[in-house]
Amino acid sequence: MQTMTNAARAYEAASIRRSQRAQEADVFHRVIGFMRAARDASPIEQVRAIADNRRLWSTVGDLMRDPLSGLPANLRAQIISVSLAVHREMDRDEPDLDYLITINEHIAAGLADRG
Repeated sequence: MQTMTNAARAYEAASIRRSQRAQEADVFHRVIGFMRAARDASPIEQVRAIADNRRLWSTVGDLMRDPLSGLPANLRAQIISVSLAVHREMDRDEPDLDYLITINEHIAAGLADRG
């Protein structure tokens, strides 16, 4: 229990020092890492990586549909379009992990630029 408390404190301290955009970029980088590892892994690992990416992009899409989002409407619409393209790729029988990784890298880079 003490370890979890220490971990929670460390995460909170790290979060305070970093921008929200940097933290969001980290989420994309984490999923990118899972997908890179899955390219040469078992099919179950590939399914897990795609599932993580699906959760990420479902969340992104939901956030962009929120009218209270602070982003301009045209940017939100563009991100929703990217989200739909990502979902179409993930729904294929054999999703192109390199394509999905590239999209995530571009989004992470954009978040880092705005950090």
